[in-house]
Amino acid sequence: MSGVLLNPTSADYSHFDAETRRLLRATIDFFESYGKERLLTADLNAEWVADFLEFEKNEKLFATFLTPAAYADGDENRRWDGARNAALSEIFGFFGLAYWYAEQVTILGLGPIWMSANETAKTKAAQQLVDGEVMAFGLSERAHGADVYSTDMILTPAEEGAASDVAGGFTASGTKYYIGNGNVAGMVSVFGRRADVDGPEGYVFFTADSRHPNYKLIDNVVHGQMFVSTFELDEYPVSADDILHTGPAAFAAALNTVNVGKFNLCHGSVGMCEHSLYEAITHSNNRILYGNPVTDFSHVQGNFVDAYARLTAMKLFSDRAVDYFRSASLDDRRYLLFNPVTKSKVTSEGETVMTLLLDVMAAKGYEKNTYFHQANRFIGWLPRLEGTVHVNVAQILKFMPNYLFNPVEYPQIGTRLDAADDAFFFAQGPVGGAGKVRFGDWTASYERRPDLANVAVFYEQAKALQKLLLTAAPSAEQQKDLDFVLTIGHLFSLVVYGQLILEQAEIIGLDDDVLNRIFDFQIRDFSGYVVALYGKPSATVAQQDWALSAVRRPAVDAEGFDRVWQQVRALDGVYTMPE
Repeated sequence: MSGVLLNPTSADYSHFDAETRRLLRATIDFFESYGKERLLTADLNAEWVADFLEFEKNEKLFATFLTPAAYADGDENRRWDGARNAALSEIFGFFGLAYWYAEQVTILGLGPIWMSANETAKTKAAQQLVDGEVMAFGLSERAHGADVYSTDMILTPAEEGAASDVAGGFTASGTKYYIGNGNVAGMVSVFGRRADVDGPEGYVFFTADSRHPNYKLIDNVVHGQMFVSTFELDEYPVSADDILHTGPAAFAAALNTVNVGKFNLCHGSVGMCEHSLYEAITHSNNRILYGNPVTDFSHVQGNFVDAYARLTAMKLFSDRAVDYFRSASLDDRRYLLFNPVTKSKVTSEGETVMTLLLDVMAAKGYEKNTYFHQANRFIGWLPRLEGTVHVNVAQILKFMPNYLFNPVEYPQIGTRLDAADDAFFFAQGPVGGAGKVRFGDWTASYERRPDLANVAVFYEQAKALQKLLLTAAPSAEQQKDLDFVLTIGHLFSLVVYGQLILEQAEIIGLDDDVLNRIFDFQIRDFSGYVVALYGKPSATVAQQDWALSAVRRPAVDAEGFDRVWQQVRALDGVYTMPE
């Protein structure tokens, strides 16, 4: 069972092609040779990740993983492959968020470039990746956050009479905020608007170079290895070769890029939790308290089993979501639901896992010589990057009617580990239409496992959600109350979460005891949100009655719990990072 979790000591990535295996293994070996003391010192001293970027440059890591095949100059190893990118994100999370972040914002910066029709910019980006450059995504602003409807980055026509002619060029002036890699990026994809064109037609995505004299780096807005910059463009010259998108296409590029970028958050969170779990169980299982090993206490075992089950679920859902994203098309847009669930649900679960482990680690979890200390500081970043949990749950709600009530047939999607270029990532088409996306029959996964007690109980709760929407659905007034509908969004997310967990569990042959523990917490979490709905001031009597009827208790299985605990306990000493 421990094979579900990443173990750098034994990971061989045999399911990937030879060059992918070599690069993933080389990345692990880089961090292992770096050593824990050096890794943690770099974090504590907020050192820029220069050593890692030198490794990345020498190995052409980003060039290999982040270049679409069409711009790979015939190199069959260079492609955009969602499965291996997820594996790389997990490795980065396992060793340090700063390294994950350097790649993450490079992915975001590349999004508008690869989505554009600007061949000059795409060829330039491909060469910069070969040269070891990183990218940045200039969307956010201090006053507007990531609100793409509002921007104070203004492009002014550079020449008399050039108002309606992009070829005439512009000068760009304005400030961007929260821009990762903004200190060194060779190409920064910047979102702005034309001074001479009102409304959506005035949007522009263009590229800037952080080394240009009219690009003024102001500050790093955080204290850490990540460089989360604020920068100013002061009459920065923008030529036709720099223009990536104009009008509504620029707006679409911003949202579609975030679709690609947010997908990496889940595996980064998984990696952080995996390393923390190894450290926590190895410490706790060898610590004597009141004459007994800490792990003899029932509440400690409960925390570990819950953390292990939640972490396993995080990885199961995230891995299965990769298959849907890689298989997506304009006719199959189910990824638009699974993607924000990976972002909001998986990363929130990462916080829960870390809290469960911290309650066991206690003071040890704050010591500067632990990886745990680093991960605990950063685990809360991931639910709040690429849109908050609330924004993503609100997005998830748009899919609920068709998902729950209007299934259609789709061809079966298997595990996508093939060495294919995921060209659709950069051809997602116009934004919008979430309410028209259709899904397969979600009930099938649940109905294949009636033998597992907690799957059966949770399935009752999932069907109860259908009943709520049919008999006591939120009124028009309640639908305007975001606090109220977000609770329903969390209930719905749990149903979606369970579906893909069950699918992946079947694919990999997950141990039934672990799967039953996963649905133990699913039941408890569903009941928690139900009680929260019951207590909402605007909840009607019918909704309150429904809430009380939907509370369930997980099936008790003491022997199954103990078998899972033995799996967790067996992780003691399985992985320790070299000093």
